[in-house]
Amino acid sequence: MIDYDQIKHIGIVGCSAEGAALCYKTICTESSRYLGEHAHPEISMHTHSLAQYVKYLKTNDLHGIGNLMLSSVDKLKAQGADFIICPDNTIHQAFDYVAQRSPLPWLHIADCVIREAKACGFKKLGILGTQWLTESDVYPAKIERAKLSWQRPTQETTKRIGHLIMSELVYGIVKPGTVRYFQNTINKFRDSGCDSVILGCTEIPLVISDNNSSLPTLNSNRILAKAAISEAI
Repeated sequence: MIDYDQIKHIGIVGCSAEGAALCYKTICTESSRYLGEHAHPEISMHTHSLAQYVKYLKTNDLHGIGNLMLSSVDKLKAQGADFIICPDNTIHQAFDYVAQRSPLPWLHIADCVIREAKACGFKKLGILGTQWLTESDVYPAKIERAKLSWQRPTQETTKRIGHLIMSELVYGIVKPGTVRYFQNTINKFRDSGCDSVILGCTEIPLVISDNNSSLPTLNSNRILAKAAISEAI
């Protein structure tokens, strides 16, 4: 018999619908492996409009982003959450601002991904994500502290991938040409010595997985969801 009083309540700060929904679904489905059929921790989620986040991202206003995240945390705390995750790599640029002010503890998505990379023995990680994420220090700083190396796509490719994510993937749109573009980018990572690729936008798993990638993938959405399950139970 499961004692749900002993299982932590997971709070999800959502940003884009597809990424947040996929994380929620993964937690619900994967938890049964540990808790039994149909069982999962209690979960609450709050999402501000993606348009609000985009407004602040376009002006690099990390305090504006952080205040939206903290507003979600306050609502999640009121619903009984014990800790917080955010299945959106890009807005983790505001994490330091948020962590200093948050009334609840967080799991950092990049920490979870890099821990998984080290456990798998990967040494050089390609980074894919929105242009805001890819050009930020969210992953590089943590990768270097873990004594691993990393690579970004070219500036042109970074811009193109950012456009595909924001114009297609956040709406759940999957086009064959977009899949091929991601695959070609991963092939270039492989050819330059990368041994894995970070799917650093939680919508990328809609188009890329280990089944169609020339490199092993580090699915940040799934990795974070599994880390949340572990923390909860």
